[in-house]
Amino acid sequence: MTDDAEEQGWATAKTLAEALPYIQIYDREVVTIKYGGHAMGEESVAKLFAADAVLLKMLGVHPVVVHGGGPQISRMLDKAGVKSTFIDGLRVTDEATMEVAEMVLSGAINKEIANWITLAGAEADVRGVGLSGKDARLITVEKAHRTKKDPDSQIEQVVDLGYVGEPTRIDPKLIEALIYAEEDYIPVVAPIGVSVEGETYNINADTVAGALAGALNAKRMLLLTDVRGVLDKNGELIRQMTLAEAREAIASGVATGGMIPKLETAIAAVESGVEAVVILDGRRPHAMLTELFTEHGSGTLIRA
Repeated sequence: MTDDAEEQGWATAKTLAEALPYIQIYDREVVTIKYGGHAMGEESVAKLFAADAVLLKMLGVHPVVVHGGGPQISRMLDKAGVKSTFIDGLRVTDEATMEVAEMVLSGAINKEIANWITLAGAEADVRGVGLSGKDARLITVEKAHRTKKDPDSQIEQVVDLGYVGEPTRIDPKLIEALIYAEEDYIPVVAPIGVSVEGETYNINADTVAGALAGALNAKRMLLLTDVRGVLDKNGELIRQMTLAEAREAIASGVATGGMIPKLETAIAAVESGVEAVVILDGRRPHAMLTELFTEHGSGTLIRA
């Protein structure tokens, strides 16, 4: 054995020794993963994500993937000539927009992610299964209600976002049947739900991931996005936050823009029973493995 080969062997053994305690911690535990529209990136990034999800399953973890797709929906709406309207950054989802959103989310994106997982897991017989919240009434929703202040009168006004829903009930039986089956399945869930009356609604994917994580009593929820995590006023990564600190970050303006709903989702998930939520950069190679199986992780961890 050459010196280089011996050094590589020692490095591999050291990595395994460091990871083993964490592998045992997550053995047979559910980890819910929000795979964001911007974090999907290029095909090579998607393939790497799929391979890491398969590896989690092979290590005894039960990953459940929830994906977004805002940029992809916007591109398809443009192609279809459907004009989008936004209120305070939230897309108003009329009937035409809802049809396109369901086609993109439950169709192209959902099946592509499930297929990448199946291809990555071919040798280990790990397979991705594409679902939406409409399947087996996995996600029951009600119409979302938002308010905004009139800039002149400062009076709160109700904003109609159309077919945008909020989960009111999660029935996890279908997901549990898949993750605890003798075969190795990884559910991939599109953020589409159905009302009691049978109407289809688009749901924020972060919200779906949080609601599923709570219903499945997940050990961890990973919010993969396109930033490192929550940054302080100096632009440095905040490694850990309590719920109180997360609320303070929102109130003080440390968290801005799209980070606010992510922190709100994290807070709600932890309050519903999830042990901890991590916001991390899904574009970084092996970000999930680094977060779960190393001492320092790779993002911002929020816990009670």
